Amino acid sequence: MPTNTPYKNILVSGGAGFIGSNFIHYWLKKYPDTNLVNLDALTYAGNLENLKEVENLPNYKFIQGNILDRQLVNEIMPGIDLVVHFAAESHVDRSILEPAVFLETNAIGTQVLLEAALKNKVKRFHHISTDEVFGSLELESDEQFNDQTPYDPRSPYSASKAASDHLVRAYGETFGLPYIITNCSNNYGEYHFPEKLFPLAITNLIEGKKIPVYGDGKNVRDWLYVQDHCSAIDAVLHRGENAETYLVGGLTEDISNLEIVKMIINLMGESEDKIEFVKDRLGHDRRYSVDWSKLNKKLDWKPDVTLEEGLTKTISWYKNNPQWWQPLKEKSQEFFKINYKQG
Repeated sequence: MPTNTPYKNILVSGGAGFIGSNFIHYWLKKYPDTNLVNLDALTYAGNLENLKEVENLPNYKFIQGNILDRQLVNEIMPGIDLVVHFAAESHVDRSILEPAVFLETNAIGTQVLLEAALKNKVKRFHHISTDEVFGSLELESDEQFNDQTPYDPRSPYSASKAASDHLVRAYGETFGLPYIITNCSNNYGEYHFPEKLFPLAITNLIEGKKIPVYGDGKNVRDWLYVQDHCSAIDAVLHRGENAETYLVGGLTEDISNLEIVKMIINLMGESEDKIEFVKDRLGHDRRYSVDWSKLNKKLDWKPDVTLEEGLTKTISWYKNNPQWWQPLKEKSQEFFKINYKQG
């Protein structure tokens, strides 16, 4: 990877969230001569504690605001030559409870950014999306998602992200906005909001609680260590082709949610009686599998971290940072009770 970049002034939307904050750490460490603006609404999943290490850097600026605020976005965009768009409502469970919020942020918010980016002639608009827009695959099949897979979203979250993907392409085709889309698999790692599977499992074990597992636990996901995702975005921004879509994944073999939970239990020296099966999520997609060979063959990218290595790093981080996740779990108690019948 090069250590210089043609992008001098960067706008990151949603940079106080899980993936966005990891990307900001990655980018400012690798490209210290760039100027980076972080626009984040600081919803429940946005946390400035994620960015303590960079908050006083002269080339970093945080602006609290919503991507739905057209006036604010239009004030920020002049002079920006790269937009990296992470900002999104992203938890499927919450999209089932509040679908309208997801449509507003993920679809309309993306359009607001696109319009301002077009007006200000940005060099590139990089849209971060999800493999969930492609729907669900059959268990035990060999089928994988790729950049030609038809869209088949099945939750309010994935439907709203599909809408945002289509808007990005429409602005490219209709108005000539230079863009790239990456559809990533499930991320995990440091600063992951503790209601998601990995951090919930890890922190519940630390607290002596059981781990809730939806349904029969056989649902399959592709898991991507967040630092590997950051390096993939880097590769796409510097070597990817305009108007292309790249899928980013972390695995080469299927692994079920139940197997993941058992790996975490084993790595933490706990017993499998800590597993608690709970009522399945509504419309729970059965299997995702990501073919990331295009990214590998065309841009020479591959994950650096194995699943076991990534889990070990993640477990260590949560053990060493209870002051980060304990207050967040306290605030989410009502959500846990509704979704998992846990307190």
